[in-house]
Amino acid sequence: MQAVNVLCIKWGRKYGPEYVNKLHSMVSRHLHRPFRFVCLTDDGTGIDPAIEVKPIPAVGFDEFDQRKPWTFGHGWLKLTSFADPLYDLTGRTLFLDLDIVIVDSLDPFFDQPGEFVVIKEWDKQDGTGNTSCYLYTIGAHTDALDHLKQGYPQSIADVRNEQEYITGFLGRQGKVSYWPEGWCVSFKRHCMHRGLMGWFKAPEIPPGARIIAFHGKPNPPDAIAGVSGKWYRRVLPTAWVAEHWR
Repeated sequence: MQAVNVLCIKWGRKYGPEYVNKLHSMVSRHLHRPFRFVCLTDDGTGIDPAIEVKPIPAVGFDEFDQRKPWTFGHGWLKLTSFADPLYDLTGRTLFLDLDIVIVDSLDPFFDQPGEFVVIKEWDKQDGTGNTSCYLYTIGAHTDALDHLKQGYPQSIADVRNEQEYITGFLGRQGKVSYWPEGWCVSFKRHCMHRGLMGWFKAPEIPPGARIIAFHGKPNPPDAIAGVSGKWYRRVLPTAWVAEHWR
């Protein structure tokens, strides 16, 4: 069976090396085919030696604007995953955010056809994807980087973040498709109970879920401890997060 790639990126201090190490551990338990696990980062301190650590690629934004698009926030550095070459990586690649919890097999993700397969953003109706998890082929979308650089800043004038940019750009080319409904869910939207029920029932894994995305607050350690991160929202300590996020 041909080897595949699993890619993540860590920059700054928002997430420590334990997020990378736990992601690698979860992938190792839930992917039953040969794979390379690669972390692109500006600081490899504390990352498990079993993980391939490589610098975040320099894709040439500096010559256009010293601020760099990603300093606007919202994960613009993810777009460096579309660099070509991307070190010695080739072939089908699953990009995963650090703040996810994997609860079931990842093998079906690599069986999914499509040029760019991504989560359908849960609260949008315009085709925007959520880039917590996407599948693509290394080197297939360098035109997205070219467009960003050559047209900057107009190229990002109508988008708020990198996921609106990439799914909009590739969507206009007819290259975007989505994971089957229910594979990738939001902890806040699909696991936590609404209203008063959140005070009495701990969050649950929806049937059929494979990846739980922890966007915003709470993050996985918060969910384990029962800390919502918001005064108006209650989350009870969630044992299954601790069971899987290790």
